[in-house]
Amino acid sequence: MQQPIPEVPPGPPGGEPPLSEAEFRDIYARVARLTVEVVVQSAQGVLLTQRQSGPCAGLWHIPGGTVRFGESLAAAVKRVAATKLGLEISVGRFLGYIEYPSHYLNGSDSPVGLAFLCRLEEDQPVPAAEWQRWFTALPDRMHSEQRDFLREHRLVPS
Repeated sequence: MQQPIPEVPPGPPGGEPPLSEAEFRDIYARVARLTVEVVVQSAQGVLLTQRQSGPCAGLWHIPGGTVRFGESLAAAVKRVAATKLGLEISVGRFLGYIEYPSHYLNGSDSPVGLAFLCRLEEDQPVPAAEWQRWFTALPDRMHSEQRDFLREHRLVPS
């Protein structure tokens, strides 16, 4: 159940990537990966997306992505929200971290997600998509680590 390795993230603005593709893939397969988790909450609930590919295809999850080399956490949260959700958000408070033992115990990667509570900018509509939905009660098919995190932080009813 190998998870696809992302492309080499770009280096500092205007610079070349700090590692070759082969070096990046070799390191990525052996270390924890820092990610950000974009927890968007509104009166409609918590916004989740459904994975479309890979070993977790079909699971609902908190949108997230890898922090790029030299990128601030706030910039990473805004980039992930824009690219994965098509949304402009304001980055709120840091909620905590999520470790994913289910990933590395299944021979996948080893992400550690830093979760931030986010709000939509200026009541913008969420783009309609069957893979993106508001939830007031969590779906059965989602990452257990994320389900536990959302419940512990009282972002959805238990």
